[in-house]
Amino acid sequence: MRIAVTGGKGGTGKSTVATALAVELGKRHEVVLADADVECPDDHLILSIERKGFADVKLPLPAFDFEKCIKCGKCASTCRYNAIVQVKGKYPIFDPGLCNGCGACMLVCPAGAISRGQRKVGEIFRGEGHGISLFSGEMEVGYEEASPVVNALKEKIPKSEFEIIDTAAGTHCNVISALRGCDYAVAVTEPTPFGAHDLELILRLAAVLGVPAGVVVNRSDLGETGEVNKIAEKHGAEVIAEIPYSKEMLESYSRGEPVAGKGILGIAEMLEAMLK
Repeated sequence: MRIAVTGGKGGTGKSTVATALAVELGKRHEVVLADADVECPDDHLILSIERKGFADVKLPLPAFDFEKCIKCGKCASTCRYNAIVQVKGKYPIFDPGLCNGCGACMLVCPAGAISRGQRKVGEIFRGEGHGISLFSGEMEVGYEEASPVVNALKEKIPKSEFEIIDTAAGTHCNVISALRGCDYAVAVTEPTPFGAHDLELILRLAAVLGVPAGVVVNRSDLGETGEVNKIAEKHGAEVIAEIPYSKEMLESYSRGEPVAGKGILGIAEMLEAMLK
């Protein structure tokens, strides 16, 4: 069963919930935790798990042969990421940092002047600890498109009873990539106006992708939960847990240890019931 732990707003405790949930489920099941926040992965820090390189993520990269190039400009006009720019009568200028490896330029070139190369855009790491397997994706510095790394990460994780995908915050492309194909989404929010606003965004996205979702309200006693409850009800999403602020959780987090509590146990039991 593939579970996404997600949330529109950053800083709500999404990774804290994801790591704690993975460890709790790992006491009774085979669990893989995939850190899909590839721009800033931190699950290995929260769990004090040492990562080791597992696989490189590579994308096709166009290689230009200017002896064959006829300066027609079709490659530049086709590239939707503006990675290729051409001034009339000049050879095209290519910016590899903007390229997403789609290969369209290679297909449209009438002179066969563009061949397929490769570029490393990220790396996947693996580690073990607390009874679970951790897979973590990380982008290369300077590369701007996170989705290919997220997709490669999801392809590499082994089939398990529970596959927990810890997504990035927001509703952009890499979050969409992480949510696709998941059986359920746990949307972590907080009782603040920003938390409620971004909760609605992530629930709308989950609905578009056909992923059923439940809501976890973290630090639930530090604000009013009324607006969060209204938004959850509006989108047919049950509030599956309210986790109050806890100094003990904060101390565990700061020591690099998985947090625990009734809220986490309740979520785990609900997911176990769904598995049956």
